[in-house]
Amino acid sequence: MELDVNGKLHQLDVDPAMPLLWALRDHVHLTGTKYGCGIGQCGACTVHLGGEAVRSCLIPVSAVGKQKVTTIEGLAPDKGHPVQQAWIAHAVPQCGYCQSGMVMAVVSFLRKNPTPTDEDINSQITNICRCGTYHRIREAIHAVAKDEKHV
Repeated sequence: MELDVNGKLHQLDVDPAMPLLWALRDHVHLTGTKYGCGIGQCGACTVHLGGEAVRSCLIPVSAVGKQKVTTIEGLAPDKGHPVQQAWIAHAVPQCGYCQSGMVMAVVSFLRKNPTPTDEDINSQITNICRCGTYHRIREAIHAVAKDEKHV
């Protein structure tokens, strides 16, 4: 099986039913994508598949096909993406465990909704932050939304 991850092709000999999360972590050796709940509820495993945010614990590698996978490592290797910069500027992470999935979800969300309200954020960003930094997450999202370079 071949996966295009962060612009690089990877040949994997894995069970087609294996969740994309485990293929990324255990076979492609990209550990920025985290295991949280394993049932798609928490969002710690969020990556982009064909440009859309997905919970990688729910996607079997056989469903990926030729779609491009982008992980947190491939978003901006220098951490220069505007969402990553806003996360730093607004001191969003506390423990940081959920943050790679949160960032990936927010990047996809802002592509679709570049000027979100708090209600939009609350209803569309369903990733769970166990540390409860939701107020800083919203502040960072609004800061990025004010900057037209985020798209």
